[in-house]
Amino acid sequence: MSENVVHLHKNTDPPADNVTTLTVVPDAPPARPVPLWVRSGRAVKTVVTHETTRATVRAAARHGLYTFNGGRIVARRAWDGRTGSRYERMIRAAEAAGNLEAAEEWEERLQRFRAARHHRRMDLLHSPVEAAKGVAVGAGMSIGVLVALGVVMAISTGHVGDVITPLSATVDFIALLIRIVQVVWGPALSIGPFLALLALWSVGRKQHAAPNWALPANVRSGEGEPITPSIVVKALRDLGVPALARAIKEMGDAGASMLGPITIAGCGVEVDVTLPSGVATNEVQSKRRKLAENLTRHEHEVFITIPQAARTVRLWVADSGALDEPIGPSPLVTDDTMTADYKSGKAPWGQDLRGDAAALSLYQRHLLITGLSNQGKTVALRSLALWLSLDKSVQFLMGDLKGVGDWAMFDGLATTLIQGPTDEHVIQVTEMVEGAVDEMNRRIQAPPGTVFPPLIVLVDEAQVAFMCPAKDAEKRPYGGSKANSRYFMAVRKIHNQGRAVNVLMWQGTQDPTNENLPKLVREGAHTRASLALGTESQARMALGDKAVDGGAAPNLLRPGLDRGTLVVASDGISIPAGQSSITVRTHYIDDDAAEAITDRAKALRDGVTTLHAIDRGAEHDPLADIAAVIGDAPRVRTKDVLARLAARNTDAYGGWSFLDLKRVLDDADAGPYKSDGVMVVSRDRVARALANRDAEGSASAD
Repeated sequence: MSENVVHLHKNTDPPADNVTTLTVVPDAPPARPVPLWVRSGRAVKTVVTHETTRATVRAAARHGLYTFNGGRIVARRAWDGRTGSRYERMIRAAEAAGNLEAAEEWEERLQRFRAARHHRRMDLLHSPVEAAKGVAVGAGMSIGVLVALGVVMAISTGHVGDVITPLSATVDFIALLIRIVQVVWGPALSIGPFLALLALWSVGRKQHAAPNWALPANVRSGEGEPITPSIVVKALRDLGVPALARAIKEMGDAGASMLGPITIAGCGVEVDVTLPSGVATNEVQSKRRKLAENLTRHEHEVFITIPQAARTVRLWVADSGALDEPIGPSPLVTDDTMTADYKSGKAPWGQDLRGDAAALSLYQRHLLITGLSNQGKTVALRSLALWLSLDKSVQFLMGDLKGVGDWAMFDGLATTLIQGPTDEHVIQVTEMVEGAVDEMNRRIQAPPGTVFPPLIVLVDEAQVAFMCPAKDAEKRPYGGSKANSRYFMAVRKIHNQGRAVNVLMWQGTQDPTNENLPKLVREGAHTRASLALGTESQARMALGDKAVDGGAAPNLLRPGLDRGTLVVASDGISIPAGQSSITVRTHYIDDDAAEAITDRAKALRDGVTTLHAIDRGAEHDPLADIAAVIGDAPRVRTKDVLARLAARNTDAYGGWSFLDLKRVLDDADAGPYKSDGVMVVSRDRVARALANRDAEGSASAD
């Protein structure tokens, strides 16, 4: 039997496999000392580049140059006052501007100045003798007066010595003046130069006679800096047009002779600039950004247009930041009593750059509004339709190819309202426009002198229709711009003849190209307006070459920042004489306000049944369709019933006349009758006829 041995002492030797090896890491070598000259250089650099140092240097340079350049300004003014240099500069300025009449006038003034100066110089030859005589005579008369005064005093007092009292008092007064001059002369000699320098500094400061980098921050940034003739001339001189710079240099300070009066125009100022010979107006137009920066403005705050006067550009310069401030609400929102008049009224659309109300006449004018996406196109187009809806005689056919509810408030107001972006919606909108063409043809065939209610055919996001690839059963495309393209041809037909019978085409489209906005369609619009665009070529598509060549530049509007700002080319809006376009900042009317306006418009009408699809080729029931288009109105004029039937089903009712309508109603014993001098159809009569017909049908079935 084995026994376990228990060791009573502890083995302190660690096992061989658990030995830890210690590695000694040497300390990092001490950093090399930075040389004194390096530390000194860094310190000097820090001091030199510190903002306080830079501000101090700018202040010292600014005030020193104020004094120096103030002296130059004073010297030049003195030289101009003593010589004919001012007249000579005016003559050179007139010659450079090609104004020979003004040059001759200034030359005559120079001759008169020289003659007067020669006369003064000849007078100086005789002036010493005349002055000596004048001094002698004056002194003698003064002494005589004083002696006479002394005699009077002596007689009065009885003292003979009072005769010389006035003379002695005068001598004492002169001595006092001499003592005062002796006391003041020394300090005056010491202080005088400082006062003179202070005066020169004041002149230089008022003229900002220092480089731009040395001026205060508020002056450098141009915030609140007024537009003066000298600033405009300097901006034109530094524009980078050699002929213009040379001409202004020859004019000297008389460069302001190019400028007309600077007048306040809304939130900015306006001035006409007559360019010198050899400088074209487009050379200034093409440098709008540089001109704006020379005027210490942003590019969007300067507009250049071409008035009627030859060799003239019109500059409108906004106050800094003024165009970023919103305009007030639309009168449509603030005035619940406002109504519209399609023929003689104008839609309150917004404000022009001068701050005046911008109103647009819609009478017999086709309309096109375009721009980049999300710039306010739909709101601008909708605000015109909202105003026109307040004229109860106006009828609407509407197609919204975006389909997000922007036009939903016209449900119950428009005869047709189609909303959606699919090819099926494009087909429906195309058939709606073709139905308007049939209505137009029916109106054209009416007797001469017949007056028709306005019919507005409105298609928003029309580029979707032009780009639609769908074709009908006869292989005719709905989109495109070929002779067999259905939407394109329908729009062209309305553009060609619709205006004469008050059938008008309104379109809104975005990001125009030749594919999604064909040339013949865009040129068929009488009123063309554009929001911000990307390129000048798009601006020409939107507004036409004439407007762009005349200064219209929607491509220079800022996407996002200038949302709702339109450049408009139309004879339906007041445009300053000589200009081909006007910039309008439109009122924003949100969906809730738009719905309130359409509610007011619906209250003016008898009730409109809005169709949301065009049903062609299906079986139709004339009496039921008549009841449908009458809606909730107690009675509707026969011509309105005919128009609504044609919009509902052009194939079935597009060729109907009053006799066709009367025949159907007479057969149902619901014939039209006169009310207030016009022929109307009664809702109750038609409903009773339908009820009787249904009852007869039920009896026959039994």
